[in-house]
Amino acid sequence: QVQLVESGGASVQAGGSLRLSCVVSGATYSRSVGWFRQAPGLEREGVAAIDTRTGTTSYAGSVEGRFTISQDNAENTVYLQMNSLKPEDTAMYYCAASATSWFPSLSKEYYNFWGQGTRVTVSS
Repeated sequence: QVQLVESGGASVQAGGSLRLSCVVSGATYSRSVGWFRQAPGLEREGVAAIDTRTGTTSYAGSVEGRFTISQDNAENTVYLQMNSLKPEDTAMYYCAASATSWFPSLSKEYYNFWGQGTRVTVSS
């Protein structure tokens, strides 16, 4: 079984930065880890994902160049560094792990395990 715990969400002004953390327990069973977000009234969307074996990453076009996903295998933690934040980045952010696929997919259907989320609010 895999458990994920997110942290690092906060309220910031536009242009600011945040780093989200996702601690993954049962990491042996997590092949890829993704960050997703969901704003009120909208679908949950993939933001970034990483193949934990190779470090290969994927990004949504809306965040590429501003967000960076990375991992610390010693700490079983996946990070999402978010720079140049915009009000439209406001959402609940979730990390998710796939026990079956190494591919860093941005589709939520690939992921078997989810954290509870951490809230990010960006004000203009």
